[in-house]
Amino acid sequence: MDPKQPLMLLPGLLCDDALWQYQLSALAEFAVPQVADLTGADLIAELAAQLLDSAPPRFSLAGLSMGGYVALEIMRQAPERVLRLALIDTQARDDTVEVRRRRKGLIALAGRGRFKGVTPRLLPQLLHPDHLDGPLAAIVMEMAERIGQEGFVQQQQAILGRIDSRPSLPAISVPTLVLCGEADILTPPAIAAEMAGAIPDASLVIVPGAGHLAPLEQPEAVNRAMIDWLRDSL
Repeated sequence: MDPKQPLMLLPGLLCDDALWQYQLSALAEFAVPQVADLTGADLIAELAAQLLDSAPPRFSLAGLSMGGYVALEIMRQAPERVLRLALIDTQARDDTVEVRRRRKGLIALAGRGRFKGVTPRLLPQLLHPDHLDGPLAAIVMEMAERIGQEGFVQQQQAILGRIDSRPSLPAISVPTLVLCGEADILTPPAIAAEMAGAIPDASLVIVPGAGHLAPLEQPEAVNRAMIDWLRDSL
């Protein structure tokens, strides 16, 4: 296998290529990374199909949060095209009733022109407490501004419509990394362990000092884990 394999990096809700800024250079020795745009449709299945249309014939795949939902859909639509899979700060479960209610409320607010992206009030859900007052907070809020109101609504609607991916996890047969920030509130380590336990021979990595955005918060630890993953079976 060519060690410079294509690598598709899928960002999370209200995130863009800045989420993966530290991985783009660190992983270049082992892969040709490309960050996908997840604002082109309001269905997870449609986003997956669009990415497959533009992707190389075979590629490695890493997704964070919403990007993980799209990655799991790609594994259902075209598992033969994926060389390896990384699920980062994400989950296979669908939303609880309460989370769905909150998402619909945010969509309604955005529809009334009250989209504010990620505000300081929401940052504790995304970042480890040590990072709330530093430059990472500004990066997160700037990403949300770039995605904007229309992109936010599309993404939330896509997330609302996703299915429970747990039944399909045992069918995943490629080298799989499941990684989670130790302080991830939205998709905590127990959820990551559930996924890793259901995927045959998956590796589970819990990253200290990180919340929901581990690639930004602890890039060195995430890079080490992803390099080991990319080199697996080369």
